[in-house]
Amino acid sequence: MWGHRDRSPGAAGSDAVMGTTGRHELWVEEPAKRRRMPDPVRTAAVRAVLIIALTLIQAMIALLCTLADSWLAFPMVLSSVGSTVVATWGVLDVWVTRQVWNQRNGVVSVPASTARRLRRERRQARRAARTRVRAPENIRTQSGTGQLTHP
Repeated sequence: MWGHRDRSPGAAGSDAVMGTTGRHELWVEEPAKRRRMPDPVRTAAVRAVLIIALTLIQAMIALLCTLADSWLAFPMVLSSVGSTVVATWGVLDVWVTRQVWNQRNGVVSVPASTARRLRRERRQARRAARTRVRAPENIRTQSGTGQLTHP
């Protein structure tokens, strides 16, 4: 019989033979490798992709019009040059928007706080070493009796 599959336990390809008895999920969600882009950056990126796509379509039409010796070729070439400038602006807009987002919403840097702690520890060690070195200068004997006092 065409289209009829044998579902007996010994049939090749059945769940029992393959070692799985449960249902298989069609969609298995995996954790994202990167964090989601912030909304303004994503909006700028979508805008840039659309502008670039339209610019490429316009350039292809200009090329085909040129090959066909159409009167539309010259205006299309001129508008393609303008669209290239706009597409460049769109890409720069994504870059600038991303930089502004990072500055305003602050990428919290854990290593900076670690470095701050290390600098504080080094500074305290230097101060302690300085006070150990200066200690003999600060100690004076009292009238040659051998008794130590501080000024």
